[in-house]
Amino acid sequence: MFGSSIYLRDRVAFTGGSPQAVYEELWQRGRKGRLRTRAFLGGTTLLLCGLLVNAVFGIVMALLVTAADVLVHWRVYHSSRVWRLGLRGEERMNRVLRYTLERRGHRVLYARTVPGHGSADELVIGPGGVWLVHNEAWNPDSEISHHGGKLFIDGRTQSKLVAALTARAEAAAQAISAVAEVPVTVTPVLAVHGGRLVRTPFAADGIVFAPPLKLIRWMRRNPTADLSPDEVEAVTRAAVHALPIGGRSLSAAA
Repeated sequence: MFGSSIYLRDRVAFTGGSPQAVYEELWQRGRKGRLRTRAFLGGTTLLLCGLLVNAVFGIVMALLVTAADVLVHWRVYHSSRVWRLGLRGEERMNRVLRYTLERRGHRVLYARTVPGHGSADELVIGPGGVWLVHNEAWNPDSEISHHGGKLFIDGRTQSKLVAALTARAEAAAQAISAVAEVPVTVTPVLAVHGGRLVRTPFAADGIVFAPPLKLIRWMRRNPTADLSPDEVEAVTRAAVHALPIGGRSLSAAA
């Protein structure tokens, strides 16, 4: 297994298995090794801290080291869950937005249709502007980077993805502006679920890429507009009318 990815089924025993099934089996096989390592770390910490300070301090530090090891492995296990289940990350991003920006005065529209350009995963409208959020989950071993202002996934450009997302944001801006009767700018951003980002957040092809929480932090710190609460509500109402759910306009749905 050394030098190869656990996500690549290059062994006959794993042929035909889904990424989730393969990962689960390999994770269970490594359980004894993880427990041995955890016991070694805890025991060593207990011995050293007990000898250098006292027994109570040694026990406390051993518990902290053990808990930290559990947390690290938990994060490793769950960090690639979205990709392994064949998802793109919308549900995860939806939850994050509900517990962050929506509680800070932002309005979020979910799964809206941009006429002629597919679906917008999330449209975030707040005091700092309007963002169209797209979600993508890549293989945990994929390298996500940028060179010369362009996005690269495992050394390959992603012109189709970038062009589609840019066109979707521009079309959304035009549709909302027509209903609101004022110019509205929609900024495309991409929430990355999985993969290895060389740097985060980073901008490539005019789009900012980052994991969900870092992307939300970037959106708060990099406003594209200065909207009052009334303007936020007005843009939200315009977006509801301009970007239907499931391809149906508000009038048609009524």
